[in-house]
Amino acid sequence: MRFLERERATMKKLLPGLDESLREVPLMELEGPSTPGIRLFRDSGGPGLLAPTSYQGQGATAVDALRVQRALGSRSPSLAVAATIHHFSMATLVGLVSASNDGPEWMLVEGVASSNRLMASGFAEGRPGAGLLSPSMTAAQGSDGVGISGVTRPYSLARSMDLLITSVMVPRVDGRGEELAVALVPAESEGLSVSGEGAGNEQVTLDDVLVPPELLVRTADVDGQLDVLLTAGFAWFQLLMTGSYLGAASALVERVLLDNRIPESERVRLLVKIEGAMSAAEGVARRIDDGSPDESTLADSLYVRYCVQDILSRVVPRAVELPGDLDVMASDEVGHLAACANGLILHPPARSQMTGPLAAYLADGPLTIA
Repeated sequence: MRFLERERATMKKLLPGLDESLREVPLMELEGPSTPGIRLFRDSGGPGLLAPTSYQGQGATAVDALRVQRALGSRSPSLAVAATIHHFSMATLVGLVSASNDGPEWMLVEGVASSNRLMASGFAEGRPGAGLLSPSMTAAQGSDGVGISGVTRPYSLARSMDLLITSVMVPRVDGRGEELAVALVPAESEGLSVSGEGAGNEQVTLDDVLVPPELLVRTADVDGQLDVLLTAGFAWFQLLMTGSYLGAASALVERVLLDNRIPESERVRLLVKIEGAMSAAEGVARRIDDGSPDESTLADSLYVRYCVQDILSRVVPRAVELPGDLDVMASDEVGHLAACANGLILHPPARSQMTGPLAAYLADGPLTIA
C-alpha cells in the first residue's frame, strides 16, 4: 500500500533496521514502561539524525526528519515524542556550531552523533524577539566553571538522557551583569537527580552542578545570534512534534485503509484530510531547508501545528468509529493511539496562549511566546 510508503522508506534509508525492529514488537509493549524503543532508536543511529554527515551524523533535511517522525509515530507515538525532544536539542546545538565559526561546540555534536547519546531539553517556553528564553536555572561563577541550580521537567527522556541541554543566565566574563547561555550537563553529573514517575511527572533537579567552560555556550560566543538560533530551534520543535502526532493518527488511518469492509468514500475522505495535513507540514519543512529559519518561519510552524490539531480532532474519532472492531487487543491499541494522537494540544505553546501574541505579530509586532 502506498500510504506511509514515502515516510517509511525515508526512515529505512536514514535509520536502517529501525522500522523493521519496531514492527516486530507489539504496540502496547513499545508503549509500556519497559519499552525497548529507546534502545532500538539508539542502535539505528537515531540520535545523529540531524547531525551533519561531517560530524558522523545522518545529515537529514527538515523534510527527511519530518517524514521519519511521522513513520516513527505510526509505530510508537511515545518514542516519536521522545525523539522530538532530542532532535530539538540537536537542532539547537547544530545551529550553535554553525554560528560559532568552528568553535569547540562541534566536538559535542560529533560526540552525541558518534556515540548515539540522547539529549533531554530543559528549555523554558520563550519569547522570540524579546529574549527567546526565560531560563529556570540560576548560576554562580566558580574557579572551574559555573555552578548551575534549578528544576526542569523535560517532558520525556529524563531517565534515558545522557545530556541535559538548558538555558541559564550566567555572570559575564567581564563581571558586568549577566548574559544568556546554553549549558550542556552530563546526566551523571554530581548534583543532578531525577524524581517522579512517568514522562509527564518526571523532574530533573540540579543542585550546584558544575558545568565547565567547554560545555557552556555564551551569547557573546555566537555574535549575539543566540535568539535567532533558538527561534530556529523552536520552529524545528513545532514541526517535528506535529509530524510525531500525525504519525500516531496515521496508524489509525492505516487500519481503516486496510479494511475493505469500510466504504471507499470513507477511506478516501480520511486519506485526503491527513495527507493534506502532512503536505502543510512539509511546506514548513521546506522553508527550514531553504535557509536559516526566522521569526516568520516560527509563526508558520505554529499556524500549521494548530491547523493539524483541528484536522486530527476530526480524523481520529472517525478512524476509531469506522472499523467498529470489538476485539479486545485491537480495541486497546486503537484507544491508546487515539489518546496519543490528541496529545499535540498539550505541548506548549497552547493556542489559547498564542491568540494575543499572534494577533500582535500580524499587526507588525514581534512574535512572543506566552
